[in-house]
Amino acid sequence: MVKRLDPVQVTGAAWPIIGMVHLRPLPGAPAFEGMGAVLDAARRDAEALADGGVDAVLVENFGDVPFHPDRVPPETVAAMTRAVLAVRDVAGLPIGVNVLRNDARSALAVAAATDASFMRVNVHTGAMLTDQGWISGRAHDTLRERARLGVAVAILADILVKHAVVPAGLDAADAARDTWERGRADALIVSGPATGHAVPTPRLVAVRAAVPDAPLLIGSGLDEGNAGDLAPLADGAIVGSAFQRDGRAGGGVDPDRVRRLVRVIRAAVE
Repeated sequence: MVKRLDPVQVTGAAWPIIGMVHLRPLPGAPAFEGMGAVLDAARRDAEALADGGVDAVLVENFGDVPFHPDRVPPETVAAMTRAVLAVRDVAGLPIGVNVLRNDARSALAVAAATDASFMRVNVHTGAMLTDQGWISGRAHDTLRERARLGVAVAILADILVKHAVVPAGLDAADAARDTWERGRADALIVSGPATGHAVPTPRLVAVRAAVPDAPLLIGSGLDEGNAGDLAPLADGAIVGSAFQRDGRAGGGVDPDRVRRLVRVIRAAVE
């Protein structure tokens, strides 16, 4: 059996805090303003995250709205690769890749080309109704492609991903069991209903009870006000909005906010 890639092993941290680099619009996106702007902002954010004490950085094509529902075009893959390399050189930390809305194959390709350590997959198993329509998981393809490429890229998979409607009859516990046991994800991510929204405590508790052996990451809404309650229920977190100016996703990383929240989180999980 293939050994899973634990986020602790991947990041080198006992309770990993993963900071988001929300890329500006890439080539082909309606609001694209040039790769210079993309790379400059990505480097600034990555440096601020590293200086603030995060353990790893996750690079995402956040500015590419409206998102492709599945496979992105070649120019997005090329731009993401360039951006990840720029972030890696500045941050000096383990790097992850998320290609929105759900292009796990391209994320894996970028990770393989840049020596990234992990990737986030919004819908790894099952299906969710999103603003891009129905999005279906392709765990069967993703794991086989990872094996074919021979890369140790951990798969961090969302459970009932944000900005989506849950299919009737599916609950968090069942989704978690399928993603962990049948989808063979390396870690599970539990988020709130939308970007920057806190994770409902009952959902965290339900997922933990359903798959107690699975590393569990908070995927949205962790901030100074709720870290004391939520962080002890998980094994790590992905933080975007709370690290950015005015707590607004896409606003650019604020180094002071990073330092403050990292201290609060560390104190909560000691």
